[in-house]
Amino acid sequence: MGKVAIVTGGTRGIGAAVSKALKAEGYTVAANYAGNDEAAEAFKAETGIAVFKWDVSSYESCEAGIRSVEAELGPVEVLVNNAGITRDVMFHKMTPEQWGAVINTNLTGLFNMTRPVWEGMRARKFGRIVNISSINGQKGQAGQVNYSAAKAGDVGFTKALAQEGARVGITVNAICPGYIATEMVRAIDEKVLNERILPLIPVGRLGEPDEIARCVVFLASDAAGYITGSTLTVNGGQYFH
Repeated sequence: MGKVAIVTGGTRGIGAAVSKALKAEGYTVAANYAGNDEAAEAFKAETGIAVFKWDVSSYESCEAGIRSVEAELGPVEVLVNNAGITRDVMFHKMTPEQWGAVINTNLTGLFNMTRPVWEGMRARKFGRIVNISSINGQKGQAGQVNYSAAKAGDVGFTKALAQEGARVGITVNAICPGYIATEMVRAIDEKVLNERILPLIPVGRLGEPDEIARCVVFLASDAAGYITGSTLTVNGGQYFH
């Protein structure tokens, strides 16, 4: 069996593409998901990838879930923090619940998932952590103050933790996707997509989930051992950072 990799939010969208790409490279993959049992079972049947259900916004659930993965598959050597939610609303209408839900999943979720695997990675002197941030964590986006704040925090988390991991063989990097052709983006009104979003993307199209997955596979590989604390911007030229 290859190195064990956990992908949070790993049964749909970008996460599903990442899970499949890592499996194709020989990793033993555990795909985490939070709520959609039907989608998770369909993904498992299609790919043969093990699925595990827990909520990344709960530290106790993450600890228990990671213990289950390690008991079944072995020590976690690669962690892809991909799980994320949106609660989009203009700030003057945003509730504490909408703020908290996004921060707890999209930012605190990184702590909740990384802390339980960190000591094992330090002891083994090897680890790969890849955090999926967003273009909107780099440039901001109206109606997404909660999401943009969390995703910007993911980049700060990455830069700081990379400094702690470097001497013990652990790399920590971030990827900031732009608009990717997932269910979430495809649900945007076609007129809005064609008239307001695509004209802002110099390459003239949405990105594909597989294009993000290939970036994850590289950052998880031995070939990327000298890359840490970096943010890989994958947005078709929409925003340079």
